[in-house]
Amino acid sequence: MTHDHDLELRPTARQVAAALNPPAGRNGGDLVVEALAGLGATTVFGLPGQHALGMFDALRRSDLDYVGLRVENNAGFAADAHGRITGEATPLLLSTGPGALTSLAALQEAAAASAPVLAISSQVPSAGIGGGRHGYLHELRDQKASFRDVVKSVHTVRTASQIPSAIAAAWESALTAPHGPVWVEIPQDVLLAETTLPVVTALDATPHDLVPRPELTAVAAHLLQNAERPAIIAGGGVVRSDASGKLLALAEKLDAPVVTTFGGKGAFPWEHPLSMQSWLEDRHTTDFLEDADVLLVVGSGLGELSSNYHTFAPRGRVIQIEADLGKLESNHAGLGIHADARIALTALLETVEDRRDPSAAERVSALLAKVRERIAGQELTLEQEVLAAVREALPDDSPSFWDMTILAYWAWSAFDARRPNTMHSAQGAGGLGYGFPAALGAAAADRTRPVLAVSGDGGAMYSIAELASAKQYELPVTWLIVDDGGYGILREYMTDAFGEATATELSRPDFVALAESFGVPAVRTTTESLREDLAKALAQPGPSVVVLPAVLRMFAPTHL
Repeated sequence: MTHDHDLELRPTARQVAAALNPPAGRNGGDLVVEALAGLGATTVFGLPGQHALGMFDALRRSDLDYVGLRVENNAGFAADAHGRITGEATPLLLSTGPGALTSLAALQEAAAASAPVLAISSQVPSAGIGGGRHGYLHELRDQKASFRDVVKSVHTVRTASQIPSAIAAAWESALTAPHGPVWVEIPQDVLLAETTLPVVTALDATPHDLVPRPELTAVAAHLLQNAERPAIIAGGGVVRSDASGKLLALAEKLDAPVVTTFGGKGAFPWEHPLSMQSWLEDRHTTDFLEDADVLLVVGSGLGELSSNYHTFAPRGRVIQIEADLGKLESNHAGLGIHADARIALTALLETVEDRRDPSAAERVSALLAKVRERIAGQELTLEQEVLAAVREALPDDSPSFWDMTILAYWAWSAFDARRPNTMHSAQGAGGLGYGFPAALGAAAADRTRPVLAVSGDGGAMYSIAELASAKQYELPVTWLIVDDGGYGILREYMTDAFGEATATELSRPDFVALAESFGVPAVRTTTESLREDLAKALAQPGPSVVVLPAVLRMFAPTHL
């Protein structure tokens, strides 16, 4: 008896001939790059090391583009951004021990932000795996144990024949909602050993769809269409699942106001009459959301930042659509729907009936007026002017990547991203040094449009070496460095809490001269000339640096 799938699996005569006569001179590293190419990868990031040389040597026999950074953590940030921009798993090639471990902070950010990074590391020779202390270079008792609590899944390879399947399984894991980083490790001897295995040509790594249960969709639709004051919180899951259009259609069908989280910037049009924008660190917004009798939370776990530091206490029914099962109802009880945001919103659109509320836009307008009034009373004109200058200088379709710095904290609440998937920051894990290397990764994904990176002087020093990478690959990234002489936000926190700041003041280089020493054009600007200087830098090809000496302040919090 013959089945259709038997015919599909039967190789052609040409495939048989190619398999029986593989090219000579291939090794385990070739199986790695062949598997990646077969899965659809186009660009890989990383940093070579002694144990990983088999992979890097194989790159020259492949069509994959390689972008090398100077520090493994920065390579991880670049891969993170490339994955966010493309929506595809982005390979990150690393060496054993110190090289691998240096990427941990970047992988934590990728995990927190659900960025699909496929990290592939070498390992000590096979004889050293298993916990024995053999004294190999870079040896760890259990290397993968350092990554298991950070990434979605870990995959250890022990023979060459396992390489394609392990990489395919990791690829599928990275792209199954919720997206996230994954870890593959391959011993040095397996990477270097010559192989006569056929060239990898056909791999199946289709991610699983995460579909909502229909009875839950029915209940959610009933609650929303019969609500008196529905509201929507849209998180990063809406952006990652490309569901912004579905969100807009549902909000308009329900006349439901929408606020976006800091990870969900751009998920809803900023100037839409139903848009509460992103003012989540504001008690007025918190009050508005608490007053909703039905609150739909899509693609957000309602964590610390999205809940105004856990001061948010909803009084109505909560419906939470979340792909990460661990985040479902983790902060607030409600109707938990474990599903991909796009699929769930599509199901709601097909189920919910129209609901009209002429007062919704008026209530949103009144809310935003209260927020503006609160900010206006704090004499923060400089900060608003700087943020406005950045917005005016940046083309609408250009991605921006923001480090953990005061201007970024302003941008979370007050910056109009204008397009989905264009504004990204390190707010997931909150580590320094993200902005510039991440922007390089985004630029490598699309060299036709300029990319903006924003850092403070403290965060800039984490990734200053990547000026060399930016120049080497002529990546179109403009780096805005706001130089306030230290860790500005920590200076504020400590002064407010203790009356005096400690360990926050920094000696730093002349950033303009330093950039120019790398061959990267740079300019020192002022708040008055920032818009013009930034626009000029973004318009020129290749990398550039704009330095703004300024001491910015945060708006007063409302959660204390």
